[in-house]
Amino acid sequence: MKKLRNRVIVVTGASSGFGRGIAEKFASEGADLVLAARRGAVLEKLAIQCRRRGARALAVPTDVSQRGEVEALKEDAVRAFGRIDVWINNAGVATYGEFSDSPMEEHEQVIRTNLLGTMYGSDAALQQFREQKQGVLIDVASFAGIAAFPFGASYTASKHGIRGLDVALRQELEVSGHKNIRVCTISPTSMDTPFFEHAANHTGRPVRPMPPVYDPKLVIQAIYKAALKAKAEIVVGRRGKIGKIVKRMAPRLMEKQMARRAHKAMMQQRERASDSPGNLFSPSASGEGVRGGWRRSLLKQSAGTAAVVVPLAAAALIWIRSKQSISGLRGERAA
Repeated sequence: MKKLRNRVIVVTGASSGFGRGIAEKFASEGADLVLAARRGAVLEKLAIQCRRRGARALAVPTDVSQRGEVEALKEDAVRAFGRIDVWINNAGVATYGEFSDSPMEEHEQVIRTNLLGTMYGSDAALQQFREQKQGVLIDVASFAGIAAFPFGASYTASKHGIRGLDVALRQELEVSGHKNIRVCTISPTSMDTPFFEHAANHTGRPVRPMPPVYDPKLVIQAIYKAALKAKAEIVVGRRGKIGKIVKRMAPRLMEKQMARRAHKAMMQQRERASDSPGNLFSPSASGEGVRGGWRRSLLKQSAGTAAVVVPLAAAALIWIRSKQSISGLRGERAA
């Protein structure tokens, strides 16, 4: 049985990566899709493909950094389908390099797109959900919103902002009694998408994801599950799940590890690259797929991360067992 048949789903950042994969997955379920991104021609081709899979699909060229365009996206969705069941804020950009090496206007555009774009989308969605008295808001954050990394300061700040926004929204919905409106935060680790190909770059080296790099289908599946039954937050990728525990248990250790791994991945490559604003101010002409082709090229580097992941996993396991022991001791005392 197709569980999402005829449910109306808005997806921003739909022209590549997670957004494209989400559209394809939900189209196969017979959902009604409203696809948003800046690349209108790419969106229209995707909408045609979704229709061939059995979905109704509407392409709405949208720059989420512009509040008026996001409000128009909501109006188009309601006009076409009468309601919105799930709104997915997925659009995102980044500029990489030491903080002062990236132009401030690029940092500002990252915040406008990632954080303000998510706020605009959340506001539009929640207004509609309150009228309907139900709906699911899914915001794509990042493990960078849990444990910061260097050379992507504004991206990290934006993703911390999204996680904080979602906590606040869940609290507001809780106290106002909107039990049928849910807010879910998706926090992926490094995923094999064209995102890194699109990013602005001032590192002097090619931008690549930090290994290990995971298949984006893991994020697509997490978003699918959240659309059916939203949880507060879903961390995607084993390294992220372990890292979240280590961050809580040993935050200084996590900071040092993230600093070293990011510096090695981004700043110690032999290959050189020119500065570029990426897709911050205008869409990229390339990178329309779900995957970016990073997993195969970084396979050897991923194997090397065991030296980091295994100790962190051991530390996390010790922490979990210590918590269980404390809980058990308290239970014995209570008895």
